[in-house]
Amino acid sequence: MESPSDTREVPMISMTAVDKHFGALHVLRDINLDVGKGQVVVVLGPSGSGKSTLCRTINRLETIDSGTIEIDGEVLPAEGRKLAQLRSDVGMVFQSFNLFAHKTILDNVTLAPMKVRKTAKAAAREKAMSLLERVGVANQADKYPAQLSGGQQQRVAIARSLAMNPKVMLFDEPTSALDPEMINEVLAVMASLAGEGMTMVVVTHEMGFARRAANRVVFMADGAIVEDAEPIEFFENPKSDRAKDFLGKILHH
Repeated sequence: MESPSDTREVPMISMTAVDKHFGALHVLRDINLDVGKGQVVVVLGPSGSGKSTLCRTINRLETIDSGTIEIDGEVLPAEGRKLAQLRSDVGMVFQSFNLFAHKTILDNVTLAPMKVRKTAKAAAREKAMSLLERVGVANQADKYPAQLSGGQQQRVAIARSLAMNPKVMLFDEPTSALDPEMINEVLAVMASLAGEGMTMVVVTHEMGFARRAANRVVFMADGAIVEDAEPIEFFENPKSDRAKDFLGKILHH
């Protein structure tokens, strides 16, 4: 076990006794999850296990019924300016790219820093171009989203999130809408972020990414966290029948 001196650092994300219902459906059951600074946590589980809902509660896109969620030691409020400020520290990348269709790639990336962070236009553009360079689409800066492939659009969406200098990045099945040949280009960008120490929570079906890039795998079933282990431990030696069943279905088909 860790000695007390190791545990004093405030987790970047801390969920305590979080419960959530959609009507009669109990989608999150007593979720307790800490994610340390710089950790990459991959959330796995069957469809309908609550993975996406978990991801979306971390920046209050979904409200919770009870429990608390803290980002870098601050409790997420239910609404108001404080929420907007905390939320701007949490980048989010979805299945759909959610880019503004009528704005250029460059404008998509500079919009929030200028509006929310009040960054000067020249500085925002310079930062945006370096981020677009980093995700490999700088040469597309003047195009519109519809002119880019899905993989390119998703990489722009990642750059757009990074433009806000977030403390945490949430990825909700970021590759599930992509053609197979585009998946790896997005995962490569995510893996490089992980390697640079970004705190990340990633809901994905990409087991290779989970094995390579995650510090921890959190396995969910029926709205609860069933296992929380290092990737090698989870894949080689799952403890629960639910996890064994899940891995059996996906690894041997």
